Amino acid sequence: MTTAGPPLGVVTRLRAAGCVFAEEEAALIVAAATTAAELERMVTDRVAGTPLEVVVGWADFCGLRIAVEPGVFVPRRRTELMARRAAALAGPGSVVLDLCCGTGAVAAAVLAAVPTAEVYAAELDPAAVACARRNLPPDRVLEGDLYAALPATLRGRVDVLACNAPYVPTDAIALMPPEARDHEHRVALDGGVDGLDVHRRVAADAPDWLAPGGHLLIETSVAQAPATAALMTAAGLDAEVVHDEDVGGTVVIGEQQATGVGDRP
Repeated sequence: MTTAGPPLGVVTRLRAAGCVFAEEEAALIVAAATTAAELERMVTDRVAGTPLEVVVGWADFCGLRIAVEPGVFVPRRRTELMARRAAALAGPGSVVLDLCCGTGAVAAAVLAAVPTAEVYAAELDPAAVACARRNLPPDRVLEGDLYAALPATLRGRVDVLACNAPYVPTDAIALMPPEARDHEHRVALDGGVDGLDVHRRVAADAPDWLAPGGHLLIETSVAQAPATAALMTAAGLDAEVVHDEDVGGTVVIGEQQATGVGDRP
């Protein structure tokens, strides 16, 4: 549906609902709507608190239009830091894995930057798996609990393992903005008592799947980064914390020794 600009009534309703960027959101909604009835439904959903990305059906991530579906974790701008770092570490023919992939945004960004990379994504939530298969070659999106989703042929071959696992402490979920708390599946948010439950599992088993000299990237918060780095160190990886103030992203990067886990005493 196209107009000379977003109808004033749409802007007014969004602004009254607390949308800070009401005019920009109205323009996106109007552009996405194909009929007046659809426009009304979309505006009603947004006013009710549905995330804008779910309303219009996509999110902008690293310059890509990533398909988004109800209940699936919406890719955040802060995660672009991890996507950029993963792409920089990948080269032609590199095996790249986006673990806890959600929409598959990180994998899609890496594939766009390094088209010759062998990119996979894995996710536990069936709704997210279906969504990720819209953004990636469907046969490269695997369903299962972390490494259990992977074929044995990937063991010891992953050059870049990027993971945006849930890291919100259980008790802090109630304090999250309603857009996330009420519209994204809990499995994509809940990181356990201290937010590090999934990080522990990912870091502990990563050396078995990483290639010699491979890298593990885990998004986390500034406060949790030292603990996540310690988990990687305990697993035998050399860890560093990277932060990007512009996007508000924090990533811990662990490097596998070049000899590989199988050669360690």
